[in-house]
Order: sequence, then C-alpha cells, then structure tokens
Amino acid sequence: MQKTAIILGSTGLTGSYVLDQLITNENYTYIKLFSRKSTGNKHPKVEEFIVDLQQFESFEKDFTGDEVYCCIGTTKKKTPNKDVYRTIDVGIPTNAAQLAKKNGIKSFAVVSAIGANSNSSVGYNRMKGDMEQAVMDTEIEYTYILRPSFIAGNRQEHRGGEKFGLAVFKFLKFMIPKKYRSVEAKAIGAKMIELCQSNAPTCILESNEI
Repeated sequence: MQKTAIILGSTGLTGSYVLDQLITNENYTYIKLFSRKSTGNKHPKVEEFIVDLQQFESFEKDFTGDEVYCCIGTTKKKTPNKDVYRTIDVGIPTNAAQLAKKNGIKSFAVVSAIGANSNSSVGYNRMKGDMEQAVMDTEIEYTYILRPSFIAGNRQEHRGGEKFGLAVFKFLKFMIPKKYRSVEAKAIGAKMIELCQSNAPTCILESNEI
C-alpha cells in the first residue's frame, strides 16, 4: 500500500505524534506537512509546505493525498481575540475539509474536544461543536472526529494551568469517570491513524473510546 498523508498542526503535541507514527508506518510513502513554521524534520518521506493556513487557495494544488490529519488548535493565552480564535479552531479545519472534498481525499480525521456541542451555553464547547458540524457537512466519505478530555504529553510550550489540571487528574484518577480522564497525545495520534487505515464508517469518538 502506497499512501500519502497530509498533516495540519504537525508542530503541535498531537500532530507531532501523528508524524512520528506515520514515518515508521510502511503503508505511507509520502507525508505532507502544512504549517506556518518548520518542524525541522528531514526524513525522506516528509515534505513541508510553510504556508498561511488561513489562505487555502494558495496551496490548493499541493493539497492532495489519501488522508488528512487535522490537529489544529490554539489557546486563549496564545490567541486572546475571540474572532481570531474562531478563525483558527473552526475556520482552518472547515476549510481543510472542504478542500479535501474538492480534491477527492476520502479520509479526514480531526481532533475536537470533550463536550463539543453547537448548542452549548459554553463558548468553547459551542465553537468545537460548530467545527464538527461544518466538517461533517462536507460529507467526506470517511470522517473521524475525536473528542479527547485533557491531552497529556511532553509539550514544548509551558501551560501552567493545564499542567496543574493534568496533575490533579492524575492524582484523582481513580475517582474520575473514564470519559473525563486525560488522554495521551500519542494515543490520540495512533487512534487517528487506525481509523483512517480501517475505512470504518464515519464516527465521533468520545474520550474514553480513544
């Protein structure tokens, strides 16, 4: 099997694990990375496209392959402007799905968040729900949405509040329902790849199913 994968967000925690696992997977011969900065990865399977992810029309001809792994996400600390935040967390996955559909890509896996619901009274959950609905509306043949709780792993950036939250979750793990326990970024990446390789029906996976 000679497959080409596209990763959005390969410089982030989950995206970096997707990249590492695809490199060692013999089913993939070509991996395209679309991001605003380089990962520095020089593996012969990998080609980087340093682009503005809000300008999809500028790289439409290169956005071709078998699968898309969308691991895009920001934080309030990095993006305090609500409109810009939404442009990243909703706009980029939506535009990626639409371009994937246009270019005949049949599999699309995207990281969302626990509690995503377009009707939620919580702004973050509503935003993620809007993203999910927009992606689903593109009707890509195999669409997979993963809703992890706290994402655990070794981050390059420092997130004090999140680090504290993960420590609490770990300490109280036996008291926390499985659905709300933290999920390792490596496990999220592995599940995304597993789903895309399986050609399983379109689905949404809750945190405890990852």
